[in-house]
Amino acid sequence: MTEIVFICATCQMPDGAKPGPAFAKDLAQKLSSAGVTVQLVDCLNMCDAPLSLALRAPGKTAYLFSDLRPDDIEDAAALARLYKDAKGGEITDARPAGRLRHCLVGRIPSDLPSK
Repeated sequence: MTEIVFICATCQMPDGAKPGPAFAKDLAQKLSSAGVTVQLVDCLNMCDAPLSLALRAPGKTAYLFSDLRPDDIEDAAALARLYKDAKGGEITDARPAGRLRHCLVGRIPSDLPSK
């Protein structure tokens, strides 16, 4: 299974800075031995609350977070590790992710209902 952390490359902070590329680079370094891929994407459509990231993997719940700060890198790494280790695809205790547990804006179930 491949867990991917998507980071918005175009999120613009109130001061005009676009921290996504640097955040993704730093996060990829922190996760280099964790088996989690970090990928920049053009937009996660959370422009009113930048910086944003999403977590996806086959068979797992998908998560969307917004309103991150550039200094949330340690919490983002902890969140990615929680996602990697999530049994059944759901993070049941997000406390190790620090402030980011309050930045969740959406989640999508892993499976479609059967007919």
